[in-house]
Amino acid sequence: MEGLIGESHPFRQMVQKIQVVAPSDATVLLTGETGTGKELVAQAIHDRSPRRSKPFVPVNCGALPSHLLENELFGHAKGAFTDATAPEKGLVAEAEMGTLFLDEVDALSASTQVKLLRFLQNHEYRPLGCSRSTISDVRIIAATNADLRQQVQASRFREDLYYRLNVLSLNLPSLRERTEDIPLLATHFLRQYESHDGCTPLRLAADTLPKLMAYSWPGNVRELEAVIQRAAIMSVSPVLQPEDIDLPGSHQSSTSALDDFHAAKARAIEQFERAYLTHLLAAHEDNITRAAKHAGTTRRSMQRLMKKYDLQR
Repeated sequence: MEGLIGESHPFRQMVQKIQVVAPSDATVLLTGETGTGKELVAQAIHDRSPRRSKPFVPVNCGALPSHLLENELFGHAKGAFTDATAPEKGLVAEAEMGTLFLDEVDALSASTQVKLLRFLQNHEYRPLGCSRSTISDVRIIAATNADLRQQVQASRFREDLYYRLNVLSLNLPSLRERTEDIPLLATHFLRQYESHDGCTPLRLAADTLPKLMAYSWPGNVRELEAVIQRAAIMSVSPVLQPEDIDLPGSHQSSTSALDDFHAAKARAIEQFERAYLTHLLAAHEDNITRAAKHAGTTRRSMQRLMKKYDLQR
């Protein structure tokens, strides 16, 4: 799945759910923190659906005022407003027979929510200034980083629309829940930005990875990409050292850093060991004997570590 990178258990669960929901024509609601890759997941669902040969059209519902968003979605007839000198199709028409991805769906105004509800119920919409409705065959995938149930309780989001959107749901794990994927993601972004900038091959120093894995990543994969891009641009060496990784809070006073040193070290070692074992076993197709030999340890030690981290073959 292009752009989706990982080997952790939460990541594999997400991929399995993508494969389950993709063949259906039902509406999908993607939830999760900002930066977890909701548009990539929506694209992956579309690419594995019967609609894969038709358009995938993304729209950010929070990027436009409500009156412009309605026009963007449903289009308008000639003369619908002052500057409407010609009819114009909306994104719903552009996505015909394909998939329309509504990102930040919680940002929809009350009037747009009503129109979207009608569209989901009857597959009908009416362009601005048009007297007749149009029937459309489009699959809707919506996404939000807000808790829509709380929005419903606060009367900021229609309850009936919430149930129409939440036919199939998929919650995307945060990067904190899949720290084993950080080495893969960091390496992918290094390859990406060294090729863009024509740099020599870049790699992470051995003691840089624990720093990345110990951080909480409130911005998730998007934040990790920005951090790696910044380090790739600013580094004077092809080997990125811990000091090349600029993270919020990494310049705290030495006293607070010392207070948390032992806990941070233990957490980083645990995360590193789990990630290393996961990648080692995957590289050797779950052959414990070969993996142990490659790591310079015994089969018994390898099995003990697998049991410690609850890793299955």
